Amino acid sequence: MPAPVTDDPTTSEVVTPRVPRSPLLRHDGAVAGDGLESVVALHYGDPMREQRVLEEGLGVVDLSHREVITVTGPDRLTWLHSLTTQALLGLAPRESREALILSPKGHVEHSLHLVDDGETTWITTEPGAGAALIAWLDRMRFMLRVEVTDVTDDWAVLGEPHGSESVDGEPLAWRDPWPDLVGDTAAYGPVDDHPGTERRWREVIVPRPDLLAAAGDRPLAGLWAAEALRIAAWRPRLGRETDHRTIVHEVDWLRTAVHLHKGCYRGQETVARVHNLGRPPRRLVFLHLDGSGHILPAAGSAVLSGEKTIGHVTSVGRHHVDGPIALALIKRNTDPGLELLIDDLSAAQTVIVAP
Repeated sequence: MPAPVTDDPTTSEVVTPRVPRSPLLRHDGAVAGDGLESVVALHYGDPMREQRVLEEGLGVVDLSHREVITVTGPDRLTWLHSLTTQALLGLAPRESREALILSPKGHVEHSLHLVDDGETTWITTEPGAGAALIAWLDRMRFMLRVEVTDVTDDWAVLGEPHGSESVDGEPLAWRDPWPDLVGDTAAYGPVDDHPGTERRWREVIVPRPDLLAAAGDRPLAGLWAAEALRIAAWRPRLGRETDHRTIVHEVDWLRTAVHLHKGCYRGQETVARVHNLGRPPRRLVFLHLDGSGHILPAAGSAVLSGEKTIGHVTSVGRHHVDGPIALALIKRNTDPGLELLIDDLSAAQTVIVAP
């Protein structure tokens, strides 16, 4: 599986992981990744079988390289509501939300997987992205009664193929809302028959010393399996489907992470202007790649129409049914019927965000 694009200023350029190697890497067949993924397993010997296990609602994925942040204090939800794209007022304990932090020009800077336990708001974010997020949040505290803490050394994340919120008596979990429309929002891709409907996912937050026990005797699946299913579900991810100029409309991220009438937040003007007056300059597209070769193109590879570059690959995977697949950001006005080229491989488009 190719590494993600690393030229996004919202993600860390440091490729040295800040957490120790996961004890789950001691499992038979485990193959570690590189850089920030070197502490977890890409697969455990059979990525295709691991995908099928996840689709059956079984298994667990080691995401202990993700970073975990807590926000405490009585003003925490009001404060986060004012800073992010999502409506968070009145959030009930164990109710999950996805939120983004945008630049003043509306470009995606941070992605927050957020769940509150009634006293503390727990946030997980991409590997390497925690320090920048904490630094920005600390600058925005002013006189409010909030405290931001990096707890990655003490807490870890496991991915589970379940679509339910956590309940009392089990570890706190963030439930992925994709592809539902959350709150007052809009879809830039299809609402009916969306491929993401079949994907169920949540991130369980467990004490890092208990990681092995929390996984238990469940079948293990690696990052390659989880990523292939994410790509097939058209699910955008920070640092993969985003670069320094991505706006939410381009990747259909409004549906789960943006409330259109919640009040002011940084970047709101761009969100409103594009939604009300026009279309985004680029669009996310799903690609079926020519499967005759054994090498997949790297994330960041140019997408060509004839000899003209019209975009770049954001994520690549090998699906157990569809074979080689990818997500790419391309120019909005690209004809959906065109066959594209990536590293001399033909690529057939499926429209996600409408031209």
